[in-house]
Amino acid sequence: MRQARALFFALLSMGWPAAAFAQAGQIDVADSGDTAWILVSAALVLMMTAPGLSLFYGGLVRSKNFLSVLVQCGAIAGVASLLWIVVGYTLAFGQVSNGWLGAGNAWMLIDLGNVREGLLVPESAFSLFQMTFAAITPALMVGAWVDRARFGWVIGFCALWGLIVYAPVAHWVWGGGWLSSAFGTLDFAGGIVVHTTAGVSALVVAMLLGKRQGFPKTPLLPHSPSLTMAGAAMLWVGWFGFNGGSALAANDDAAAAIINTHAAASAAALTWLLIERFALGKPTSVGFATGAIAGLATVTPAAGFISPGAAILFGVAGAAICYGAIQVVKFKLTIDDSLDVFAVHGVGGMTGSLLLAVFLASSFGGIGFADGMTMGGQFVAQLVGVVVVLVWSAIATVIVALMVSLLFPMRVGEDAERDGLDISSHGERAWEFD
Repeated sequence: MRQARALFFALLSMGWPAAAFAQAGQIDVADSGDTAWILVSAALVLMMTAPGLSLFYGGLVRSKNFLSVLVQCGAIAGVASLLWIVVGYTLAFGQVSNGWLGAGNAWMLIDLGNVREGLLVPESAFSLFQMTFAAITPALMVGAWVDRARFGWVIGFCALWGLIVYAPVAHWVWGGGWLSSAFGTLDFAGGIVVHTTAGVSALVVAMLLGKRQGFPKTPLLPHSPSLTMAGAAMLWVGWFGFNGGSALAANDDAAAAIINTHAAASAAALTWLLIERFALGKPTSVGFATGAIAGLATVTPAAGFISPGAAILFGVAGAAICYGAIQVVKFKLTIDDSLDVFAVHGVGGMTGSLLLAVFLASSFGGIGFADGMTMGGQFVAQLVGVVVVLVWSAIATVIVALMVSLLFPMRVGEDAERDGLDISSHGERAWEFD
């Protein structure tokens, strides 16, 4: 991994995405091995959304809302994918002009290069891989509004959110924009671009929507922890494509990212079980699944930059901090972020993004700092990236959410919520028993 260090920072200074650091020169013909790995990684990330995320969230809600979660995740992925083709990709990864948005050279995915600049893969493969990120990121927010959000509002909000929040942030960090080029903010696979944006926005929407009926006095228990475990397993495996694919090549950097991903998830899942054993008296399957996701979110911004030993520490820290965040958000502040999107994804992603500044150091087994950059300077760069994206996500989410609510009310009526969204919104039941 260390042989890529010099080229990585050179590419970063020239405005390439942070993950595009493993190639040794541009050629006219794509590498078939690298291309195959990116295509497989895209499929793995899509699997994370459906069925992984759908089952993970679906098992955590009550049975009367199970189908609504699946439909929302699927519809969001579909809308986000189409908008990515039309305009999202060019906003995020079009030619760098002012550092805020990509130029319009690639709308409708026209004018794509035979190979992506600085890589050995076709730009079509690169855009496909990035499309799956654009699809899963808004779907992560579904966990904040389950049981009560109106379907039409969900789709309208996520469509605009992907273009107004996600695409610009992707450009700032990965597309040669101002956060990476001016400050040196790093994000290997989405701790800032994916998890911070989705986590912060999810918290804002949860506050705008208000609490579910019965929260927090009435226990709103998961109807199927077994489905949640199955979904978490799919997310865990799919994350190998999420993080490993972000090396954008089939090489040592991809392997290192996958090892670190697995190590962090394992450490976090076991740490969460240990915390539950002391706090609740028994370790739970939902706790294991939630801990694994917390570890995965925490290591994502650093997966290709740190050592496996550091990844274990990321997992332990992610589990402890995210568990504490749930207690504060849900039980102290009584904010009904229903499935803890902010506490797990948002807090995990931000934690990993800041820890990266320390464990990037070669003395800790990381790839080392850019020339002239110190640990303190890198921490400032990471902090600037986290704070800017946090503020932008919060403000833009309020505006987009209220704009869409002028056409579609954000929340279903009391009777519809009581009956469950499966019946009231979709006219179906997930489970029919004679």
